[in-house]
Amino acid sequence: MDIAKFKPAIVYTIYIASTPQKVWQALTSAEFSRQYFFGNSVEVDLRVGGAYIVRTPDGALHISGEVIECERPRKLTVTFNVNWPELVEKLGPTLVTWEIEQAGETVRLTLIQSQDRELSDDILSGGRSGWPAILSSLKSVLETGKPLAVQMAPPQRMLDALKAMGIKTPM
Repeated sequence: MDIAKFKPAIVYTIYIASTPQKVWQALTSAEFSRQYFFGNSVEVDLRVGGAYIVRTPDGALHISGEVIECERPRKLTVTFNVNWPELVEKLGPTLVTWEIEQAGETVRLTLIQSQDRELSDDILSGGRSGWPAILSSLKSVLETGKPLAVQMAPPQRMLDALKAMGIKTPM
């Protein structure tokens, strides 16, 4: 995979009162991720070429991918493929990068979602609504020990755009 072809489509930066090591653990631990990722668990083999998997609360495969870059505790880049038929085939692969930097007494966490082709705002609306909720809940858990209660569902405009492209979704 030539990651040089991928261009950022979504970028979010948040500041968390934590340490790089704790943020790294939160991003890469199944047990910790269940707390802020609305019951979903992240399973990651922390080596280039290792598996990256997100499972729903009932254990079903939701997202699969591969570790592209792993620089503990500073940077993790993975392919991020939602387990919906035809999605990757028609929309191309997605790369997600988390960059963790010490920023004084806090940690600056930047999430970058990159694509190898242009996608419509309707398609990108899923990530643009999902990532802020996930990152906000991560921040809350790390700072207060309590996740946010956010209703998560793909935006209807994204589902309509996928349907128009002939991509079946479970929604």
